Parts: sequence; C-alpha cells; structure tokens
Amino acid sequence: MRITDTALSLNVDDVDASASWVEQHLGFGRQMEADGFASLRHPDAALNLIFLRTGIETFKPASVAGRADGLLVVFVVDDVDAEYLRLKAEGATVVTSVETEPWGERYFQVADPNGVVYQLVQWVHEPPA
Repeated sequence: MRITDTALSLNVDDVDASASWVEQHLGFGRQMEADGFASLRHPDAALNLIFLRTGIETFKPASVAGRADGLLVVFVVDDVDAEYLRLKAEGATVVTSVETEPWGERYFQVADPNGVVYQLVQWVHEPPA
C-alpha cells in the first residue's frame, strides 16, 4: 500500500467554530469548504483536519455518524511548555495542564468550542523499549 496523504475527519456541531479555532490557535489554513464541511491543512504537518457537521446526510457509514467524543487529536511539538503558555495566553480552554509521564511524554490538552480535545506532546527522554 502506498499512502499519498492523510486526513482526520471529525463530526462536530459547529464546523466553523472548530475550523476557526484551529486556524487561530494551531496555525491551520482552510483548503476547501462547503455547507457543513471544512478541510484545513497545517504547513508543517502532512495532515488535513476535516470537520463535518453532525447529521450531514452525506456522511457514511451512517451507523457512526455522531460527535467526535472520546478522541484525542495529538500533535508532537518542539517546545510543549512554550506552546502551553502561548495557548493559555490566547484564552484557549485548557483541559489538562502540563504533565510528564514516566515514559517521557510531556503534554497538555486544550479543547475547541465543540469539545474536540487537542493534545500537544514533547518527548523529553526516550520511552523505555
């Protein structure tokens, strides 16, 4: 298999709220949008974030059409502490303050207006094998 691109599609109640939030706080830019749909890309990541309005008729399979609950969108960054201070100063909703796990993952979590949780991570030492 050859993968040529990557996207993460999330169902949210207010597409523009999530799209605007990742533009403002995470540096994503809109590539495409239509009624109930927005696709955004970050210049430093090979990932499109797609937001679909909950209940949009074209969503398939219908059996999993619902909100993006129980999901973490995780980005590895160079300086998690600086990002934490920046996002906090910008008024982002902090879900979990900076913590360091025993295996070397230093992270924090913020949420967008739809409750999508974004976790920013920095590896502070190599995780055990």
